[in-house]
Amino acid sequence: MAIGQDDLLFGRIALHYKLITREQLMEATAFQAREGGSRRLGEILVEKGWLNPRQLEQLLAVQKDYVAKQQAQATPAPMQPPPAGRAASGPALLGKPLPVSLVQESAPLPSLVQPAAFPAVSAIVAAPVAVAPAPAPPPAPAPVTTPAPTSLGPGPRQLDRILQSAVDRGASDIHVHSGAALKLRLHGRLQEVDTAPLAPAAAERMILEILTPEQTEALRVHGQVDFAYSLPGAGRFRGNAYRQQVGIDVVLRAIPPNPPSLTDLGLPTTLARFANYHQGMVLFTGPAGCGKSSTLAAMVNIINEDRRDHIITVEDPIEYIHPSKRCVVNQRQVGRHTGSFARALRAALREDPDIIAIGELRDLETISLALTAAETGHLVLATLHTNNAIRTVNRILGVFPPSQQEQIRTMVSESLRAVVSQRLVARADGNGRVPALEIMVSNKAVGNLIRENKTFQIRSVLQTGGSQGMCLLDSSLAELVKNKVITREEAQRNAEEPQRFAGGS
Repeated sequence: MAIGQDDLLFGRIALHYKLITREQLMEATAFQAREGGSRRLGEILVEKGWLNPRQLEQLLAVQKDYVAKQQAQATPAPMQPPPAGRAASGPALLGKPLPVSLVQESAPLPSLVQPAAFPAVSAIVAAPVAVAPAPAPPPAPAPVTTPAPTSLGPGPRQLDRILQSAVDRGASDIHVHSGAALKLRLHGRLQEVDTAPLAPAAAERMILEILTPEQTEALRVHGQVDFAYSLPGAGRFRGNAYRQQVGIDVVLRAIPPNPPSLTDLGLPTTLARFANYHQGMVLFTGPAGCGKSSTLAAMVNIINEDRRDHIITVEDPIEYIHPSKRCVVNQRQVGRHTGSFARALRAALREDPDIIAIGELRDLETISLALTAAETGHLVLATLHTNNAIRTVNRILGVFPPSQQEQIRTMVSESLRAVVSQRLVARADGNGRVPALEIMVSNKAVGNLIRENKTFQIRSVLQTGGSQGMCLLDSSLAELVKNKVITREEAQRNAEEPQRFAGGS
């Protein structure tokens, strides 16, 4: 719903006298629209604490006087000498001025809409307000009430400073919660920053500043929204804003400005061989926050630098930006560029891709189309929320109905090339985390076990497949313990068979 002319004029006057900020006005009008326009703008500004009742009364008086003068100008009248104390060379746009104690400084009003839409209001923008000196100003009103500032610091986009500070400290995630202090995830652990709790109104204002109008509307309608936010010099952030009982919260995941290399991620460079496939499916799996997306981005970057192919990525939202190098790279975002993963994949098959990178295999249709793409001559790279190689295969098979199981087992046995399952484990020296890997290469033995529905026997193939680059997660953890990179206790917490790490030195 559009703001009414009366409220538009009121907002411009309040802005002119610097009693509110542009951001406060935009938030108040958005709040008014959500309520269907049933409440006046001034009432909302008072409720949010950005105006006090006396200021509201004075602004309404100025608005009434201005409207009366506009109406009087519509009727020709004999020329009158200018009132005493007012310059004859400047028109009086706002009748009687606010008390001097209320006005901070006169300045032209910013344009919130096209002036042609409201000719009467556009005159306010045309010239500054002429304020006559008041011989006996009334008592000064109470100061403007605003939310108490925290130690995070002021600024047009307060979150920018928070995000930059979080990146400088090496945080992977930033939590902004209504009614709570700011929190950062450092080396896998959530830590509270020494700041005062954020009032719900302050948290909402901070979050809405970084959302586009479309994202704000999606948050209003659906109660949550996924988005990506770029901050020059700091990188990109994958975010989810959502409503909860107290107010609006946001959690942002830091994404470096450039795609990482395998070495940057602490991964073995031997994984680069999976970028040499020209057909089939390579899956990167693990629990949330284990670095799957970063590993996928590293593989896409290897292909982008080494091959001359067409890469299409489908993500929600786009995380790492991949400029075209030797390859042509097209990145599509679900919601912004396409309706769903499945719709983007269906279209991708007609867009002549060589490599398709999928941010997440979420449902039956997406998995089915990914298998079809892998079977028809494309290299498909994708992530999946599973904890090891066997569970990954079972998840792919399990989404299909029983009547299709035999056909799907054959397709998976022929199309699957490798599964890289990873965990991020705290280092013994406290300096961050290190990846522990389970790697399955789909050789003839693995393919036969998938086709014969004997996936539980894949574990034995991983144990004996070291010469082909295969390993179990527990073996990777044992190697890290042996090299004193992680502690035995940390290995035990992450192992598939914790008893293997019980006791001992």
